[in-house]
Amino acid sequence: MGLSVTHLLVVLAIVVVVFGTKRLRNIGADLGGAIKGFRNAIKEGEEDNKPAGDKSEAIEGEVTTKKTDKD
Repeated sequence: MGLSVTHLLVVLAIVVVVFGTKRLRNIGADLGGAIKGFRNAIKEGEEDNKPAGDKSEAIEGEVTTKKTDKD
């Protein structure tokens, strides 16, 4: 049992009557802004995980002593 175009139009008409076009427009704008923010956060996260190349210095070795205020 699938939904035909007629069923979808009836559902759309009911949604428009219940919520109104202005509220639906606001919901659409909010949803679009949220998706855009999510995509930007994903992109920034991927950039943070990339190796920095020559800008970063690798620290090798072990710390064997601890410096205190008395030293």
